[in-house]
Amino acid sequence: MRVKIGLNNYGIKRIRQGNPLIQAEDLKQNIKKIPFEWVEFVDNKNKYVATGYLGKQNKGFGWVIDQTQRPIDQAFFMEKLQYAFDQRQAFFADETTTAFRIFNGEGDGFGGVTVDYYADYLVISWYNETIYHFKNMIVDSLLKVFPNAKGLVEKIRFKSDLTESRWLAGEKPQEPLIVLENGVSYAVYLDEGYMTGIFLDQKEVRGRLTEGLAAGQKVLNMFSYTGAFSVAAAYGGALETTSVDLAQRSLPKTQEQFEVNGLSLEQQKIIVMDTFDYFRYAARKNLRYNLIILDPPSFARNKKKTFSVAKDYGRLIEDSVDILSDEGMIIASTNAANLSIKKFKQAIETALRNKNVNYQLTESYRLPADFPASNFEESNYLKVLFYTIKK
Repeated sequence: MRVKIGLNNYGIKRIRQGNPLIQAEDLKQNIKKIPFEWVEFVDNKNKYVATGYLGKQNKGFGWVIDQTQRPIDQAFFMEKLQYAFDQRQAFFADETTTAFRIFNGEGDGFGGVTVDYYADYLVISWYNETIYHFKNMIVDSLLKVFPNAKGLVEKIRFKSDLTESRWLAGEKPQEPLIVLENGVSYAVYLDEGYMTGIFLDQKEVRGRLTEGLAAGQKVLNMFSYTGAFSVAAAYGGALETTSVDLAQRSLPKTQEQFEVNGLSLEQQKIIVMDTFDYFRYAARKNLRYNLIILDPPSFARNKKKTFSVAKDYGRLIEDSVDILSDEGMIIASTNAANLSIKKFKQAIETALRNKNVNYQLTESYRLPADFPASNFEESNYLKVLFYTIKK
């Protein structure tokens, strides 16, 4: 017998429109203790609406995973996983790219868990405690559908006393593990906390840089992390790159990314500094860049201040214009799920108008094909806009 939980009319309407995300306000009752089991969502006449589960995570309060009353068992998960893998056969066939997402949570039929592929190794991420309760069945299903996996590591992405990264099956690779994307090599570490060294959802943007968008250009990569955008730009013929990040680890990590591609470090500057401090430094030194890449975290805090995409992105744009060449490009990116594409565009263009420059939106990117989104705006979280600017 499954637990039955009543939905109000608003919640039922959202589900019938194809939105699988359950919010607390969709429920008829106040849930004090979340059940670690599958739930039948019902209407005010106790009639079946959908099957799912409740589990707190940053996107909401639970997920719908079926609307047919079938059993949620290993066969169910194997079917979902197999279908997702089948949809990605073009990625598996591409010898120039060996790292991509093979299961994208709600976009592939059940929210709360994702699986990434790194050259025959798998990384499974759990986003709430309830789905983690079904870990054994899901992991077993995954390894049955993908028996050739050399190893499997898990990431705990909900509040927990558990270690955030743990090896579950198979062998650990010799690290760094070298993966390919658009023919470029990237050094990744599968068991170093949440991060592996590359954000796979940006493959198309890095692909544009690899193809030569930055050829002959001076490139500034802000919030550079391990310098993946800088490496793609250098591989694609950039004259020089400057990578700026506040984290001390960014320096050796970025150097390593250039080295695994045999790219000389002489034309690559790697600077450990707060982004806004670097903008001031570059303006003071009269430095100019043809292409500036802005891909900040949604929210960040250091000892002095906090940064929020929703509040502070306009400042990033204005400061970028000050050190952009007379004709240049800004690649503006965010993964903030709570900021709509419309509001993101408005924030950028308001800042550009404040600087009295001519601008044109020339390209835009959302999530790539291996990151299918579901039928609600926050699911398609990635927004990347290319602006050409003339002063």
